[in-house]
Amino acid sequence: MPAPAHVLIVEDSDAVASAMRILVESGGHRVSIAPTIADALAIGTSDPARLVLLDVTLPDGDGLVLVQPLRAAGAKTVIALTGHDDADTRRRCLEAGCDDVLVKPVPARELVARVDAWTGG
Repeated sequence: MPAPAHVLIVEDSDAVASAMRILVESGGHRVSIAPTIADALAIGTSDPARLVLLDVTLPDGDGLVLVQPLRAAGAKTVIALTGHDDADTRRRCLEAGCDDVLVKPVPARELVARVDAWTGG
């Protein structure tokens, strides 16, 4: 049996991060949570994630600065999470190297299905 996929959730809201953890873990994945850019870099470089769910707006800056360093550390898929449903935000996320963009709040069933697809689970 293959090891569970590591999913790094970069999200500064404790409530959102906790809910996402429960949903992602229900799919059998191993989850780490990072509320800041600094935490995400520390976790993502010491324990590379198969999938990164990346909040774009973090307390210590623009989450998109994490895309390239996390990919260089071994992240396979990076998905931007944003509350802004507009073409400019989507373009900015994709240009930064994100594989896809999800607009929050993401329906629970959709999140679980997409995580499974992105992790090959």
